[in-house]
Amino acid sequence: MSTKKFKPVTPGTRFRLVSQYDEVTREEPEKGLLEPLSKSGGRNHHGHITSRRRGGGAHRKYRRIDFRRDKFGVPGRVAEVEYDPNRSANIALIHYDDGEKRYILHPRGLRKGDVVVSGPGSDIRTGNTVTLGEVPLGTMVHNIELKPGKGGQIVRSAGNGAQVVAKEGSMVTLRLPSTEVRLVRRECMATIGEVGNADHELQVIGKAGAMRWRGRRPKVRGVAMNPVDHPLGGGEGKSSGGRPPCSPWGKPEGVKTRKRKKQSNQYIVRGRRRGKATR
Repeated sequence: MSTKKFKPVTPGTRFRLVSQYDEVTREEPEKGLLEPLSKSGGRNHHGHITSRRRGGGAHRKYRRIDFRRDKFGVPGRVAEVEYDPNRSANIALIHYDDGEKRYILHPRGLRKGDVVVSGPGSDIRTGNTVTLGEVPLGTMVHNIELKPGKGGQIVRSAGNGAQVVAKEGSMVTLRLPSTEVRLVRRECMATIGEVGNADHELQVIGKAGAMRWRGRRPKVRGVAMNPVDHPLGGGEGKSSGGRPPCSPWGKPEGVKTRKRKKQSNQYIVRGRRRGKATR
């Protein structure tokens, strides 16, 4: 998918770069596959803000995506390729031979009129979903399950793909887009090919209004505030803060807070950070 650059007639369009949506074949979504999508404004069930700088944004509805691909042996034809405002990847509307319609993630190279099928024994073709044990070494896959039957959980964003690098016993070794090498059970399902819309990472927002459309409100620097509002605030003239970055409540930023569980690490052969084994 190509990108479109604007003429610099305004400051907002000087560096703006958006997608041309060449692959999209229809603008209106399938009404039977839509769900309401309410906004929280970053607030929890008590009404307290737990995630700052969220609110507003364009109205949109959720498209139900078939991450499980559990219609085994039933061929489906790609009827349309559509834009999805809820994710970076495009989606494809599939008309199955039994009359059912479902959305799937649009793989790179899959076009309107192509036929896809899922289930053990399916052909190794772009858009088909098979178990990882059937995928040849070196093949790129996406929408990968971590637990059999739960549905694809990883490698789902635009332009991403994981490579099958080895098979041993009941496990398959994958190299993820983050360079992490991970073991996944061979019974888990995965879709052949890479996710489409790879040019998504080339887009340049260009103006503050485009972030407001996405529901992102402005972020004010702590050093620009008063001392009563932020630990980094105040000072004579333009001060740089005088202490490491922190939140308005004094908690340091950039400090790891996640407690990794041993059950999650036992399947990671090589981590994404320093290339060290975690087992």
